[in-house]
Amino acid sequence: MSQVLRELPLTQHPDVIVGLEHPDDCGVVRLSDELAVVSTVDVFTPVVDSPFDYGRIAAINSLSDIYAMGARPVSAVSVAAFPDTRLPLAVLTEILRGLIAGAADCGVPVVGGHTVKSPEPLFGLAVTGIAHPDRLVIKGGARAGDVLVLTKPLGVGVLTTALKNERLSPEGVARVTELMLTANDRAAAIMVRHGARAATDITGFGLLGHLLEMARGAGLSAELHWPAIPILDEARTLAEAGVFPGGARNNLKACLEQTRIDPALAEWQSLLLADPQTSGGLLIAFPPERVDAALAELGAQGIPARRIGRMLEPDETGIRVMVTR
Repeated sequence: MSQVLRELPLTQHPDVIVGLEHPDDCGVVRLSDELAVVSTVDVFTPVVDSPFDYGRIAAINSLSDIYAMGARPVSAVSVAAFPDTRLPLAVLTEILRGLIAGAADCGVPVVGGHTVKSPEPLFGLAVTGIAHPDRLVIKGGARAGDVLVLTKPLGVGVLTTALKNERLSPEGVARVTELMLTANDRAAAIMVRHGARAATDITGFGLLGHLLEMARGAGLSAELHWPAIPILDEARTLAEAGVFPGGARNNLKACLEQTRIDPALAEWQSLLLADPQTSGGLLIAFPPERVDAALAELGAQGIPARRIGRMLEPDETGIRVMVTR
């Protein structure tokens, strides 16, 4: 997609704060000195068996981009593609009920939508949010020395792949569903209160891919410490057995040119860092003097955030992500 975007004309408008030229989670347009509108859209195929839960997860995943920028979602419209010749309309009803319920859980009304026929189901939301133009948390705002915090464990892609292949335990199904149904709203509010300089949500490109976007945006390198990175328990076991979505290898391959991974780490460990997440956590860059208080409040709210690395000045080889053991 980056290759395609390079061929497109940039939006020339004085009120565009974040547009196509910025690899960020949302587009942002200034409405006044104190108000900006923040826009995003996201859809994906089913990751769980329950149509209702799939709809809820799709809603929460779509809202996450708004939260990652420190904005507040105010409304949404559904985006739906449905194979009406293959699945009964009752399934469509349940998915849309889930979408509406997931958004409502976050205080966001679904005010409309658009549905098309498709060979495969695809659902999500186009979300509109608001923020103060000077208080946005963008991907490229980090500074050297900032501490990286991750608010959810990795391994969602591994577990949902195991679920599709009937290799996931009932406990694993419950855990991954619960994780994907956990919105990032509370973590985002804490992030803003404690002066986060940069953030993104971990989704399809995996931790490595999204961290590289943050690093490139800031003109910095980054260091990850493998033992500090939270991994879902069953995901670790399944990863060692080679259970990964196809996207993990593609993500890792795309990152290798700008990544240095300790050779003592096994391939499955590297692949977990590239595992595509659905409704993943926030990756946040905090000033060093603010991170302890932020982690304390995140923990008090029951959010299992972990300090996993830091931002660095790039060396003579350019922007890199280093992974140590």
